[in-house]
Parts: sequence; C-alpha cells; structure tokens
Amino acid sequence: MISTAAGFLVFVMFLMLATQVLYGLYAQSTVRATLNDAASRAANGVAGDDELLRLADEAERSLGRMGDRTTITLRLVDDDGDATPDVVEGVAVADPPRFVPASLGGAAGLGEITASVRVRIERFR
Repeated sequence: MISTAAGFLVFVMFLMLATQVLYGLYAQSTVRATLNDAASRAANGVAGDDELLRLADEAERSLGRMGDRTTITLRLVDDDGDATPDVVEGVAVADPPRFVPASLGGAAGLGEITASVRVRIERFR
C-alpha cells in the first residue's frame, strides 16, 4: 500500500514537471514574440520616449494575466554616434506560471524568463 502511494506521488510530480515545462516553453515563446512585435512597431514608427512607454505598456497588456508578471522595456540606441537613433532595444522579464514548487522549477532551469531583442530602424534615402 505504501509503495503504491509513493509511486503515485512520483507519477504526479513527473506529470506536474512536464506541465511546467510545456507552460514555460509556451510562456517564453509568447513573451519573445510580444517583445519582438513591440520593438518592430517602435522601429517602424521611429517612436519617441513617450511612444516607447505606450508600446511597452500595450505589449504587457496584450499578454493578459501573464502581463501582470512581465516587465517590458524599450529604448532607442545610437550605434554609430551620429546623434540619430539606429536601433530599438527591448528587454522583457517575466515570471512564468508555476505548477511545481519554485525550488524544483528553478533547479530544472524553469525560473524567470528573460528575453532581449534589437530591431534596426530602417530609413529611406
């Protein structure tokens, strides 16, 4: 009887770990895609600082409940030193949904999601 209960407990823990991996991969893909979309929209519109804040906030809200645990930051970068922004850099930090204790999830590499992106601003000449 005890071995059956222990086996069932191990089965449930592996099932929860598999669920955690699947949700973690989905959350990571969604956060990366949302960050890339926000940075691309900023680069296409060559946005100012207030527009970057609005786009970042809009991207966080588009994630639904996951957006409450996500921070997206966009900024303009001048790569060549000509005082004109050339790149939009974006960074997202998110805490994925948890199905296993944080101590086990962190050990399996399922901790915080960090994504970054650089999108070049294209200008017509």
